[in-house]
Amino acid sequence: MSEVTAEMIERGRGLDPQAATRKRRMGAHMRAARERLTTSDTGHRGTDLELLRAYAEARSKSAFGAACLILMLALLALFWVPATKTLVWLVLALSSMALCVNMARGLAGLEDTKVTVIEWRRRFVVTELLHGFLWAGYAAVLLSVNDPNARTLVVVMLLLSSAFNTMVTATIPAAVYAAIAPSSLAAVAYITLVNRAGADTLGVLLAMVAAAQLFFYTLAKRFHQLASESLFFRAEKNELIAELEQAKANSDEARRRAEEANLAKSRFLATMSHELRTPLNAILGFSEVLKGELFGAHANPAYRDYSADIHSSGQHLLMLINEILDLSRVEAGRYELKEESVSLVNIAQDCRHLLMIRAKKRDITLIEAVEPSLPRIWADERAVRQIVLNLLTNGIKFTPQGGQVTLKVGWTRAGGQYIAITDTGPGIPEEEIAVVMSSFGRGSLARKNAEEGTGLGLPIVKGLVELHGGQFMLRSKIREGTQAIVVFPPQRVMNALPKFETQGRASRPAA
Repeated sequence: MSEVTAEMIERGRGLDPQAATRKRRMGAHMRAARERLTTSDTGHRGTDLELLRAYAEARSKSAFGAACLILMLALLALFWVPATKTLVWLVLALSSMALCVNMARGLAGLEDTKVTVIEWRRRFVVTELLHGFLWAGYAAVLLSVNDPNARTLVVVMLLLSSAFNTMVTATIPAAVYAAIAPSSLAAVAYITLVNRAGADTLGVLLAMVAAAQLFFYTLAKRFHQLASESLFFRAEKNELIAELEQAKANSDEARRRAEEANLAKSRFLATMSHELRTPLNAILGFSEVLKGELFGAHANPAYRDYSADIHSSGQHLLMLINEILDLSRVEAGRYELKEESVSLVNIAQDCRHLLMIRAKKRDITLIEAVEPSLPRIWADERAVRQIVLNLLTNGIKFTPQGGQVTLKVGWTRAGGQYIAITDTGPGIPEEEIAVVMSSFGRGSLARKNAEEGTGLGLPIVKGLVELHGGQFMLRSKIREGTQAIVVFPPQRVMNALPKFETQGRASRPAA
């Protein structure tokens, strides 16, 4: 792995996530402004373009059906009108239909960046209007025929053409109106002209045509609304996916930078621990020699006191370095447990014995409550001893003179084992428990009433307990004291193995 520098940690190897977000938002605003000012009258170019392409696709796919319908109408007209007149209408109708299809295919072959929405919508409306007039021309072809069947055919076919064109052009409302308006006017004019003598049925037929056209207009509007909503939802979904991808990229970038910072921290701690311990060992060794006056008494007794202060300060610094290294190994997952069979009771009693002198100096009573016959557990003895020492040290440190610290070891309800250390100190406010559990975190009352500490004891305890698969709980109330509980899971308890019994006496080999 390449070396990590301070500049890499500060700047990262990629684009800053905040700068990337600002750049993406600026690009989105510029695109939206460009769409509103130039290529789209609604301000949503993407949606309008998709509606145009939906129309083009529908018109292209309906070409065969439209041609068949035109041919069928031409064949039916041959029963009443001459072939020449019918052929002229057929050629014009097919030509207008081919013009609409070619226009639609022309749009399909263009890239999105080369399409002007307003211009292409205007082209489609003009071609549909022309096609609608040629559909309406079918009424002019059969206008002179007096057969009632022909009249019925004209009205039905005009309504059918309106329905067909409504379905094809539904994504462009203006094209819908252009396609079916000529047919509607032709149907009204045809009914009015051929029913001059039958005024009784004229109103009924006109009402039927008007209701049918109104239905077609409403249907086209509904289809356009549904298509627009579907496209808007799809655009929002794509935008949301883009946001999620950007958030994931930012998260990956932040994680990478955090890993680099953690790597740099680990290397810094490893380097500094070596650089600090080397001169610190000399300080501790020489100060101990001076304090013990191994080479003769000091001329001034104050030198002995100064050397004792130097030695105690060096030990405090060495303890701080060791705690920082332990915490860094636990957080980095590099703390390797050397597991073996240990007795939780024996470790607790040894730690209590080690801290007995410190407790007596502060006039603090150490109370021990241990359940008898506890089996051994499978754990790292050094880690467990450090857990108990840290918690007992905190209990003694934060308990005022004349108080007491209780050490309990016993069974849990689930079959595991626990260690509970309770003191009668000032307690920790509930909102500060998360603070004292963090690295270098110390409560406000602890800073006022207790001696100085590094704030690393509880985070180290929590990390070591979690490495064993256990739980660490801290309970406290103001002016009532604090209770620290360490729970080891049942899987670590070594129950006694059943006695091995032979099934029978082994037979002796034959002589």
